[in-house]
Amino acid sequence: MILIANTPMDTDKIKVFGSSIKVDSMAKIAELEVAEKEKMKDKVNRILGHNCNVFINRQLIYNYPEQLFADAGVMAIEHADFDGIERLALVTGGEIVSTFDNPDQVRLGRCDLIEQVMIGEDTLLRFSGVPLGEACTVVIRGATQQIIDEADRSLHDALCVLAATVKEARIVYGGGCSETLMASAVFKLAAETPGKEAMAMEAFGRALLQLPITIADNAGYDSAQLISELRAGHAQGKSTLGLNMYEGKVGCMKELGITESFAVKRQVLLSASEAAEMILRVDNIIKCAPRKRVPDRGYC
Repeated sequence: MILIANTPMDTDKIKVFGSSIKVDSMAKIAELEVAEKEKMKDKVNRILGHNCNVFINRQLIYNYPEQLFADAGVMAIEHADFDGIERLALVTGGEIVSTFDNPDQVRLGRCDLIEQVMIGEDTLLRFSGVPLGEACTVVIRGATQQIIDEADRSLHDALCVLAATVKEARIVYGGGCSETLMASAVFKLAAETPGKEAMAMEAFGRALLQLPITIADNAGYDSAQLISELRAGHAQGKSTLGLNMYEGKVGCMKELGITESFAVKRQVLLSASEAAEMILRVDNIIKCAPRKRVPDRGYC
């Protein structure tokens, strides 16, 4: 059982700004120290009354209360990260408390195992077996801060795609399959459309084919050969064909299990179309004249 708190666990001294206590003997100072310890002991006893075996505090825990927790067999964890303690309370099913007068109204957290792990030079506490769903922490390490930032952005983008896929369950086949299928439909309609509109439609179809071309080029394969085979396959009615970059040839995306999020694919298509339309609407481009070169003064 885990009790998560945000409360001061140092010696309860008077914290009123500008206040002071004057005594006339050392015995009075000793009495003040005893009173402070008794007050802290009473606070610890109220915390122990929650029947928890782990106490996690957002603030520091001083030596005396830590000793009291150790004598009672309770693990005390101090100075927990603020964002981390909120996530911890969420996944363990507990709540963050600051007063301890009503144990029956406090919801405690649970987990199966708390262990200390070493990642690089950092020591971390890992909570496993949390009851409320699955939660995990991704540790990103790299040689430089730029590499870490880039990995963080890539991971964030992947999680956003995953979240969009969960909200919109529909998927499309990847590997350039959906782009080739859309391009084939655009080329077919362009061939039936008279006038200059057909030229714009053909340009849109060629733009759609740029994604499978880029996939093949990035993999180091002959994009012209692969795209021609891909278009021929779609023209024959094989609408699930895409690029198999494991073997460098055209393959069935349904059999390979290569899919993409429908919501992400739709948003990419809409954003690209809107960007192209916005560029076409530009009438004039104003560019500043380059700075004129003047002769140096005082230098040969």
